[in-house]
Amino acid sequence: MPWALLAAACLGMFAASSSGTTRAPFLIDMARDLGTSLPMVANLMAMTSIAWGITSLMAGAASDRWGRRPFLVGGPIGLALCLVGVAASPEYWSVALAVTLAGACAGGFTGVIMTEASARTVDRQRGRALGWVMAGQSLSLLVGVPLAAWAGSVIGWRGVSLGVGAIALLAALGLFATTLRPAGAVRAASAARPSLRGAMTGPVLRLLAMGVAERVCYGVSVVYFATFLQVSYGLSPAGVAIPLAVIALGNILGTVVGGQMADRLPNRLHVFAGAMLGSAVVALVLYGWVPGLFATVAMGFAYIFINAIARPSLMAALANVPDEVRGTVLGLNVTSASFGWLGATAIGGWVMVAFGFAGFGPLAAGAALVGAALALARPQR
Repeated sequence: MPWALLAAACLGMFAASSSGTTRAPFLIDMARDLGTSLPMVANLMAMTSIAWGITSLMAGAASDRWGRRPFLVGGPIGLALCLVGVAASPEYWSVALAVTLAGACAGGFTGVIMTEASARTVDRQRGRALGWVMAGQSLSLLVGVPLAAWAGSVIGWRGVSLGVGAIALLAALGLFATTLRPAGAVRAASAARPSLRGAMTGPVLRLLAMGVAERVCYGVSVVYFATFLQVSYGLSPAGVAIPLAVIALGNILGTVVGGQMADRLPNRLHVFAGAMLGSAVVALVLYGWVPGLFATVAMGFAYIFINAIARPSLMAALANVPDEVRGTVLGLNVTSASFGWLGATAIGGWVMVAFGFAGFGPLAAGAALVGAALALARPQR
């Protein structure tokens, strides 16, 4: 497998994911600093997700026509500049504009990274390859969020934003160096005439809908779990660092296990469905019962581990399309996933205000059951 490229892609995913997730320990501090409410600050992720989804669709289709390298290198550079804007913004609406532009830049390269990794591997390696790329998201929880929570106690959330911007620049350098030679599967622009309509087949639409459901389950925990711990157990932002690291370790292990299962088991959609059903059960217990910090963190580990098993199977199934539309399809995946993030942040904020954290269990479980039902609706293509 192309390990150097996968490492650079993992770092790029880490930077993109950290641009949003590292705000999680600071929602309360940001609301105080910017003179706004906690739900308004949480909804910054929704703004990011909308822009991320729009540009991912555009970048995926464009990369099929004109090549992936401009997006792989230019996207992280743009993300770094936007994060400088976040750090320098004096009030809420300027922060909102900066994080929206950051989401647009992240969307410009995350789907394209998946396409590049898929183009350089064969079908029965893609679950593992894409699992390693997606490990960047997990590392943003294991390393990025705890480190941000610790460092933020000294440099604040604005300093954390600048640090993530520096990582994005490193990712741009790595992707520049590892894509000097084109992938064998990349076609000349004159030979590739991808069509959005041609990419959106029935099986692909079903997989995209499954991705929305899975992202709702994942997003609720990523955006709100730190706040859940702070409110439930009176922890400071620095105090959630170790619990979040434990949760993120479950995400990494689940992604690795899910990648192996995606490549070795005959039906990837059954793997996805089983993971979603398991996460539905754990979600109801996780948010509906507060027995103590140790037990809550253990349940959070179990939830995120089971949920993470589903993602590589879904991504490998999506990548199993003709080369000329793979970028469009994986760009659509990021676009549809942004709706999942939107549901997790916007609906999650409303649920938190209306029902408290106990409402997150039914929300996550309901989304998981929808995803499992879609996966089992008919045989895999």
